[in-house]
Amino acid sequence: MVTSLRARTLGFAPGLLAPGPHNAITDVAGVRVGQVTLIQGEATRTGVTAILPHPGNPYASRVPAGLFAMNGFGKMAGVTQVQELGELETPILLTNTLAVGRAVEALVDWTLAQPGSESVRSVNAVVGETNDGRLNDIRARGVTADHMRQALEIATDGPVAEGSVGAGTGTMAFGWKGGIGTASRLLPAALGGWTVGALVQANYGGALLMDGLALGRLLRKYDLAEHAAEQADADGSVMVVVATDAPLSDRNLQRLARRAMAGIARTGAAFSDGSGDYALAFATHADVRRTPQRGAVADWPNDRMSALFVAAAEATEEAVLNALCCATTISSRLDGRRVTGQALPLDQVAALRRAACRLP
Repeated sequence: MVTSLRARTLGFAPGLLAPGPHNAITDVAGVRVGQVTLIQGEATRTGVTAILPHPGNPYASRVPAGLFAMNGFGKMAGVTQVQELGELETPILLTNTLAVGRAVEALVDWTLAQPGSESVRSVNAVVGETNDGRLNDIRARGVTADHMRQALEIATDGPVAEGSVGAGTGTMAFGWKGGIGTASRLLPAALGGWTVGALVQANYGGALLMDGLALGRLLRKYDLAEHAAEQADADGSVMVVVATDAPLSDRNLQRLARRAMAGIARTGAAFSDGSGDYALAFATHADVRRTPQRGAVADWPNDRMSALFVAAAEATEEAVLNALCCATTISSRLDGRRVTGQALPLDQVAALRRAACRLP
């Protein structure tokens, strides 16, 4: 039985653009990811994922950023200043809903300890979350500020662990085990040659589509399936972080973040009333970094943004598919009963894809 493979290995390669060498957000030079996974006792199934925009001090050398909320039922921290100033001054932490405060504390501690931050007296910590309470004893608050700081300190470039790891340890998606997923796209030289990477924390519902294949219906697990053997829950949330090395302004990064939601829509998302659906995009290009001495000095033209929009949607879509395909089954005991997040049955998925490809 196949238990964990990336979507592309199973034949799902959504979109037109080629992926980067790792097919991950870390294909954007300088971006690093660190993760801490907490599986403890019978009920702690949670964690933290850190995304660092560059190797330096992000407070002293700020990257422009843009935010888009598809449905704002969430507890994301630091977003109003991002919207007002159009920049990040800390790394991004993803965790569970009740750990947002501890993540803010950890980012403040980490920022104040950075060389060059000796006179800093205000920190806008950016934290995203989804509620993993279906598999994790979220009220126990197992994630500590130390775990957050550890994720920041161990962040590296290169391949990124996916599935039931980090902030995706206890998440669910489309009735199956969700998790962390990532992907990237490379633009041809004629379109700028830029890289776009996405990382998702998938914890939402709807009717699953994988590269256009209606797997939610074929596997009979989807939202509003009144007569299905198992009905998936539409509620939940998704966090999308998009990075690019293109020289984009915060205004165009907000546009890029909005297009990332097209990738979420392509997976069959319900965008339900109880879902917090956020996308945050940032640019790492040296000419758009902001320091005390200067603001941004470059901006990619509006009429050349379309290819970047396509790349953001494609990378986001594939990142979700990777989260699902790489996730492993997670069980816990909550309120005296055994609960299980079952991994997507990849053998069935592969068979359904082969059958679909044989159709005339």
